[in-house]
Amino acid sequence: MPISEARVATAHGSRYLQQLCKHWSHKFTVDFTAERGMIDFGDGRACALAATGEALTLRATVPEGGDAQRFEGVIGDHLKRFAFREELAFDWRRLGD
Repeated sequence: MPISEARVATAHGSRYLQQLCKHWSHKFTVDFTAERGMIDFGDGRACALAATGEALTLRATVPEGGDAQRFEGVIGDHLKRFAFREELAFDWRRLGD
């Protein structure tokens, strides 16, 4: 399964983690605390989140043959909506390549 990771610099990582998890909890299986979260989108797609005082780390998993770039975009677009007051930079990198 392809895995991508992005570390997004922000002092509000915990807030955004919780907002993303709450947002998607109405539609998907979600488990989270203030520091860590997991969203199971089904069909082998998932996003793990980890917040510190300096950043929010996102780890996206898609099934073999899945569109990792599209999935990263969906996650990033949602996060940008919650973080509209600040400019966030995403530098997704594939793990294990």
